[in-house]
Amino acid sequence: MGDYFQTIVDLDADEAGAAELAERAVAWLVSEGIVLADREVCVLGQPLGHPPGPHWSRAVADDDPDGEPFDGLAVHTGPTVFDSGQDEPEAVTCPRCRTTTDLSDEGGEEDEEEGVWPRFSEAITDWQDTGHADVTCPTCARDVPLDAWLWADDRLAVGRLGLEFWNWPELSDDFRARLTAVLDGHRTAYLWGKL
Repeated sequence: MGDYFQTIVDLDADEAGAAELAERAVAWLVSEGIVLADREVCVLGQPLGHPPGPHWSRAVADDDPDGEPFDGLAVHTGPTVFDSGQDEPEAVTCPRCRTTTDLSDEGGEEDEEEGVWPRFSEAITDWQDTGHADVTCPTCARDVPLDAWLWADDRLAVGRLGLEFWNWPELSDDFRARLTAVLDGHRTAYLWGKL
């Protein structure tokens, strides 16, 4: 069966504001009764998380047949590369020149041995270790911060704040929009995955 997770990543939270936004988001979720304030062992990969609250259904799609959530919410702050736990991303777009690069491409003559994905893979490691990493665009040759690239699918997101719901029914579009408003209207990414 496996464990399922849905992650809402704030793509605009900066180093100084991520913790404050996380506190605000959790306070709102608690006030709505979606999660409980007291943390306990209820999420994978983290010592503690927020278990579902009495009004968890305010966060999920009405027509989801999966029933009640049976795990909780993990809150991640700090430089993190969130992924779907499955496949690598297929493509990424440079925010400078707007060219989309196929990450599965074997590369041209200059990248004959390694393709494009290894550039991003190395930057992902640097980002998680230091909070900063650049990738040189293969088209315009400009250095672009890893967290500025635009990922073409829901397999990867780079940010400093992520709200990860473990084994919950599908989160509704309305809930995700309300949570985005709590996050100052920041751009968000929504990832769904399975381990």
